[in-house]
Amino acid sequence: MGQDMRAVEINAPGGPEVLQPVTRPRPRAGHGQVVIEVAWSGVNRPDALQRAGLYNPPPGASDLPGLEASGTVVEVGPGVSDLTVGDQVCALLPGGGYAEYVAAPAAHCLPVPDGMGLKEAACLPETFFTVWSNVFMRGGLKGGERFLVHGGSSGIGTTAIQLAHHFGARVFATAGSDEKCAACRDLGAEVATNYRDADFVEVLKEQGGANLILCMVGGPYIRRNLSALADDGRLVQIAFLQGPKAEVNFAPLMMRRLTMTGSTLRPQSDLAKAQIARDLREAVWPLLSAGRIGPVMDSEFPLNDAAAAHARMETSGHIGKIVLEVAGG
Repeated sequence: MGQDMRAVEINAPGGPEVLQPVTRPRPRAGHGQVVIEVAWSGVNRPDALQRAGLYNPPPGASDLPGLEASGTVVEVGPGVSDLTVGDQVCALLPGGGYAEYVAAPAAHCLPVPDGMGLKEAACLPETFFTVWSNVFMRGGLKGGERFLVHGGSSGIGTTAIQLAHHFGARVFATAGSDEKCAACRDLGAEVATNYRDADFVEVLKEQGGANLILCMVGGPYIRRNLSALADDGRLVQIAFLQGPKAEVNFAPLMMRRLTMTGSTLRPQSDLAKAQIARDLREAVWPLLSAGRIGPVMDSEFPLNDAAAAHARMETSGHIGKIVLEVAGG
């Protein structure tokens, strides 16, 4: 087995064109890790933030982009007892997914669901870890509650709609075109609002307000989200596509007993991510294996065309997930 591999690195902060094919040494499995021969790698917004110089990898992580991948275990490190060479897995990664091989904590690997290919499995970790930990663990969504997700046609949004709908919530979504809104409704959203034509605050107020909102927009949406919440409602913030700052009147927070919280996945401890993986294996992976929910796929690109994949993502024209073919690309 060769000691070098193909990869795509960020050669300087900037636009998609700074993603360049390179040759790198193949990683080795440390304690508690496995090395995966990557078949497919998911493309996510944090990859673009890292490429732009706005989201540094955590200490000890690969400097290569790529926060999720699927493939075959080819090396098992000391301290790993539940994975063996030849297992097909998908994995949440701290980085390094844009490469032919990646080292991953064994506790952050999950089996490829029954009946699902490696291409689809590469779309699962980042969105399902994010949605499960924020909507259900942190946000406490319960059946019967009104749930609003912004960016409903994104990878996060399509995952959140399906899971919330499956577990009995009334799902509302926003998206930027009629086509995207239709996709949200097809996945289980009761109402999908084209934010270019209508005000989601009014839509939710007519329903009694949202019990939980998942937002990746930020900026002016922060104040509007608080207005759209029901009494005792919760706002969970996971990104700031329109900026992290807003001027907000906090008096309603007290008067209406609102909760504001948020998280990012990548900097959390390995133990925290392992707990999310255990929860997903128990509560969600059977649904994937049964075909009751699944990833929504937008497009695929060869590894060497990672720049084109990023350009596609940054048009915001995609519905669902974008993936890189590593094994053949």
